[in-house]
Amino acid sequence: MKKRSLLSSVLGIVIPLVIIVLMCYCQSNAEVETKSDPMANKKIGVLMVNHGSRSETWRNALLALETSVKDSILKSGVVKGTKTAFMEYNEPSIATRLKEFDKEGYTDVIIIPIFLTVSPHSFDDIPTIIGQKENPESMEALKLEKIERYTPKAKTYLTPLLDFTDMLEKNILRRFQAISKDASKEGLVMMAYGDVTYVKEWSELLTKVGNYVSKNTGMTDFSYGWCGHIAHYNPDSTTVAINRVLKKKEVAVVIPVLVAHDEMFQIKIIGDGIGKIKNDKDKVIYKPDAILPDANVEKWVISAAADQLNKIISESKPAL
Repeated sequence: MKKRSLLSSVLGIVIPLVIIVLMCYCQSNAEVETKSDPMANKKIGVLMVNHGSRSETWRNALLALETSVKDSILKSGVVKGTKTAFMEYNEPSIATRLKEFDKEGYTDVIIIPIFLTVSPHSFDDIPTIIGQKENPESMEALKLEKIERYTPKAKTYLTPLLDFTDMLEKNILRRFQAISKDASKEGLVMMAYGDVTYVKEWSELLTKVGNYVSKNTGMTDFSYGWCGHIAHYNPDSTTVAINRVLKKKEVAVVIPVLVAHDEMFQIKIIGDGIGKIKNDKDKVIYKPDAILPDANVEKWVISAAADQLNKIISESKPAL
C-alpha cells in the first residue's frame, strides 16, 4: 500500500512537470516557427470590388468573375478566402464584406477594384469607405447615398485599375474583329460610362484603345462617346459619336466600353442613340455586349492579387 501511495505521489509530481515541459517546448517551437515564418500569423483575403448595378445580369457577371478566379487565387494556400462587394445599389456592400473578413479573423485584405480607369469612385470613394482616406466630398456623398463606411481591423491594400495593362486594348480589338465585316469601310465607335472629373484621362484611354485597334485591323477612323455621367444618361451622345464616324466611313461599328451588361446602358441608352441614325440597320453594326466575360480580365485579377501578395510577404520578412 505504501509503495502504491509513493508511486502515486511521484506520478502526481512528474506528470504535471512533463506537461509543463511539453507546453513550454511547443510554445518555444511555435515562437521559433513564427520568427522563421512571419506569415504564420497572417490570414489574407481578397475582395473584388465593383460599382454595383440595379441590373441582375450585370451583378451576375461580376459574381461569375469571382467564381472563375477563386481557385487560382487560393491554390497557393496563402490566400484563405475571396469575396465580391458592390460599392453601391446592392448588398453585399464593401462594409458588409470587410466586417465578415474581420469576424473570420483575417489580418490582411487585398482589394481589387474592377473599374476601368480613374474616377471619384476609385480614387476617393473606395479609399474613404475603407478608412484609407477622409475625403470630405466623398464622405458627404456617401452619407447622402447611404453607403456605409467601415474601417476594418484587417490591413487593407488597393491594387491598380484595369487600364494599367493592355487588357482593354485586346478586349476591344477582339470584340471589333468578331462583328466587323470590312474594316476598310468601317469606323470604330466606343461608348463608355465616363466621368466629368476625369474626362481627360478617359479620353486618353479611349484614344489609346482606338489607335491600337486601328493598328491591328486597318480600320482608320474612330470616335467615342458617353452613355453615363458625362452624357447624363442621354442617348444623344451615342448618336453624335456615330455620325462623327459616318462622315468618313460607310459603317460604324459600335462597341460598349462597359465592364458588364446592363440593360439600361447597352439596350436603352446606346440602343436608343443608334435608333436615331438614318438607315441604322445598314449603317451601324452593334452587339450589346460588355468587357466581361474575358479570360484576360481573369488573368489580370489573379495577377493583381499575386503581385500584392508578394509585396505583403516581402514586407513581412524580418530585416537582416
